[in-house]
Amino acid sequence: MESAALIIVLVIALALFFDFTNGFHDTANAMATPIATGALKPKVAVLLAASLNLVGAFLSTEVAKTISGGMIREDQLSPDIFPPIIFAGLIGAITWNMLTWLLGLPSSSSHALFGGLIGATLVGVGASAIDTGVVLSKVILPALIAPLTAGIIAFAVTKIAYGITRRYDMKADGRDGFRWGQIFTSSLVALAHGTNDAQKTMGVITLALITVGWQSSANPDPQIWVVFACAITIALGTYMGGWRIIRTLGKGLTDVKPAQGFSAETSTAATILASSALGFALSTTQVASGSVIGSGLGRRGSTVRWNTVGRIMIGWVLTLPAAGAVGAAAALIVVWLGGWGVAVDAVIAVVIVLSLFLRSRRDSVTSANAMSEVADSGAAVKVPRKPGPTRRQRRLERDKAGKDA
Repeated sequence: MESAALIIVLVIALALFFDFTNGFHDTANAMATPIATGALKPKVAVLLAASLNLVGAFLSTEVAKTISGGMIREDQLSPDIFPPIIFAGLIGAITWNMLTWLLGLPSSSSHALFGGLIGATLVGVGASAIDTGVVLSKVILPALIAPLTAGIIAFAVTKIAYGITRRYDMKADGRDGFRWGQIFTSSLVALAHGTNDAQKTMGVITLALITVGWQSSANPDPQIWVVFACAITIALGTYMGGWRIIRTLGKGLTDVKPAQGFSAETSTAATILASSALGFALSTTQVASGSVIGSGLGRRGSTVRWNTVGRIMIGWVLTLPAAGAVGAAAALIVVWLGGWGVAVDAVIAVVIVLSLFLRSRRDSVTSANAMSEVADSGAAVKVPRKPGPTRRQRRLERDKAGKDA
């Protein structure tokens, strides 16, 4: 009993550490565009994102219930084996999160978590313990549909924003009033991030408690202390860890205008909030990237850089199996070594995390090693510096030419 309690404590600690890495890994999802357009200063943006992540974590538990009572069939699992399997899955998620943070690779903290848990469960228990219906309907399909939906919404909102406004201020970028709107929309994205991403860690902890009988499977809602712990941890990670990404956001997003940023954030927030209410465990990174690409295409004269889009999508596709492979390897150690496997995994995890962290301290933060995945998606759309005249401008020129004649 004492060893089981110790493993649960380790699982909770590791889950909260994943929550922390999720916070600093995904800070840019909410604050990339307002920093790039000058709507918010970096320090203010990070503090605002952290505060609203904290609030958002308390608004919904539907995503947490998808993980704690849907994705994995806890009723088919032995309470002796499953906590170590969860531990192994978290190692896979954290390792991939840390590695992609260091290298600046496009990835998803959410899919790293799902991949780690699925890979560890397949090795430690078997395919029968995974509810493929739930995985397909609430993880895989949303991963395919949500970025496309967000991109279409952002495209439409950008078209409307540019169509109903005029450059009254006579500035080069124009429509500076949207900068103020971005403060609201970026705040809404940060709030939405809390409603979705913080829930995943709550679900993992709740799942661990259910498997050892410390919580009834008939009630998959996370306990209040779990909600508080996860909310505070993700907010702390957002504030403390986001600087490595945030410091380069001003250069990362290419030619983002206030109206475009406003449209992208509106689409991102709407998509995530709707999905959280339905219990869909989304990748906020993919949704935000899809919105940025869609808003870029909504600008006049823009074209798609398909090579960049392909590279981003490869990063998205690679995340789940890569984290799954690490989780499976960690689970294999548990299967081979039994109780000692957890201790070995814990030592390996500490060595990996410390090594990656120390490696990050040796490098300066540049666009080459700390590029936001959302900023990276901004480069997928090419917008001309001087787009051609609008239909209205052409009509005015024809009228003027007719009068001069």
